[in-house]
Amino acid sequence: MPDSDQARARRLLQDVWGYPSFRGLQEPVVEHVAGGGDALVLMPTGAGKSLCFQIPALLRPGLGVVVSPLIALMQDQVAALRELGLRAAFLNSSLDAATARQVQAQARAGELDLLYMAPERLLSESGMRLLEQCRLALFAIDEAHCVSQWGHDFRPEYGQLEILRERWPEVPRVALTATADIPTRKEIAQRLLLDDARSFVSSFDRPNIRYRVVEKRDGRAQLAQFIRDEHEGDCGVVYALSRSSVEEVAGLLAAQGMKALPYHAGLDSGMRARHLRRFLDEDGVVMVATIAFGMGIDKPDVRFVAHLDMPRSIEGYFQETGRAGRDGLPAQAWMAYGLADVVQQRRLIELGEADEAHKRLSTAKLDAMLALAEAADCRRVRLLAYFGEASEPCGNCDNCLQPPEMVDATEAAQKALSTVYRCRQASGTSFAATHVIDVLRGKSGDKVQRFGHDRLSTFGIGADWSEQDWRVLLRQLVAQHLLEVDSLHYNVLRLTEGSREVLRGERRVALRRQAPAAARKRRGAGGSAPQPAVALRDDDAILFEQLRAWRAEAARDHGVPAYVVFPDATLRAIAVARPRDLDELRSISGVGDKKRDTYGPALVRLIAGQAGA
Repeated sequence: MPDSDQARARRLLQDVWGYPSFRGLQEPVVEHVAGGGDALVLMPTGAGKSLCFQIPALLRPGLGVVVSPLIALMQDQVAALRELGLRAAFLNSSLDAATARQVQAQARAGELDLLYMAPERLLSESGMRLLEQCRLALFAIDEAHCVSQWGHDFRPEYGQLEILRERWPEVPRVALTATADIPTRKEIAQRLLLDDARSFVSSFDRPNIRYRVVEKRDGRAQLAQFIRDEHEGDCGVVYALSRSSVEEVAGLLAAQGMKALPYHAGLDSGMRARHLRRFLDEDGVVMVATIAFGMGIDKPDVRFVAHLDMPRSIEGYFQETGRAGRDGLPAQAWMAYGLADVVQQRRLIELGEADEAHKRLSTAKLDAMLALAEAADCRRVRLLAYFGEASEPCGNCDNCLQPPEMVDATEAAQKALSTVYRCRQASGTSFAATHVIDVLRGKSGDKVQRFGHDRLSTFGIGADWSEQDWRVLLRQLVAQHLLEVDSLHYNVLRLTEGSREVLRGERRVALRRQAPAAARKRRGAGGSAPQPAVALRDDDAILFEQLRAWRAEAARDHGVPAYVVFPDATLRAIAVARPRDLDELRSISGVGDKKRDTYGPALVRLIAGQAGA
């Protein structure tokens, strides 16, 4: 990119977006794409991927076409661009025929800088015809992991986007995603004919997010307590596996006074749209959802993402937790999981309609997720290593803040494995965890007596441990492949080759053991929400809340989500700096020319009034 273009790019960044400088790999990506090169860009959520195609689209002559998978995402991104004074529009099924024709006419006349399209619309006959009639600056393929059949958000239409290279070989293409392991990256490049594209792989680290996993005892009660104690009044997302669980959890939280809303594919489209708008427009809304919710959500002030059920892959976990803290301020990724989660996810894989190769890959991804959940060392190191990135212990995950105690559990493991073996030997069939634990603890119920397991030599040998302790042990044995769960046959436990090594004394078993909950609470490590890097003084905090109230009103007047007016990070900077005029306001990161002119006078008056109060 010539020096003049480089200067233009930096000037656009400052004048339009209000940022003093590019971050990370943004500038080299902008330079490469603006110069006509193809690119594959991997950056974590919140790292500013959108600028990597928005600025080149402004630098190059013609229309920038953005392929985006979600209607709500397109609408909010276009609203944000228009607030910046840019000429942007979208084409999707939400538009009536007259509005769609108007947008198409603007595109043909060169009156748009950026046009967002769903892949289905772009690939249609009318979509192809429209693009043939426009001068094209570039194609941006957002959420590019959707092209991968091994990915967590597979969209078959994305696999047909290779036509862009075939029909417009001279137009640069940039594919962007926040989550893709090395095999998925290769598949994206292959399917989109980007084999010769330059790859830009940023660090996947999100240092402002604190990762935390708790043993699931009463998951819903644990979740409610977590939000009450650490995130009262904060915006958050809660993920649950089933629609019924989503409804019940949203109801439970709402009954406790939280602004909690359900979101899943079983709700009618009107209700989903209303709930999404409330989540985007209001402060402090908790969205309880299945994984159908969230891809590409741009809301920057999500302070926590909670999982009530273990995700089936690290890619999915990283994508979902990445929706927290997009503004760079501290946030939490909280997950409760137990043995039932492992069983449930394995069952979903086995009962799925995928071929055996896909099932093997899905099982491997689940095993990696399980290893992350059971890790006794730094979770961030494990997470980043999955994406091929080396790192040092972070000091901001539960295991770093409160290292779990590692204990030699070989004897307890032998007791458990022996009980699994003897129950099958005595009855000719295998049994689930609940039955095995009853035998270990010496609980002589009807089923135990019916099979004669109260007469086994292992009956009662584990009476000194609680049911929960044994469940934790069995879960970790499954994680270490010292036991396996047959999810197709009543979730029974079976021995593996590794379990036989333990029984013969050829292999020791070390397990993680967390301190009791009371001790964790006394020490406080990992048990409180991370605090902002710079805490607001009392009077600044008062002004910050006044600014948020002003923002909510301004957003309603403009018909845009509150964060599109200004994100929390910008409001915090304004509350601290207390600009006295428009020039001082313009010097704050995130305040560009258009927003200064639109909102500046009201902001300066509000600040002056607060100072004189």
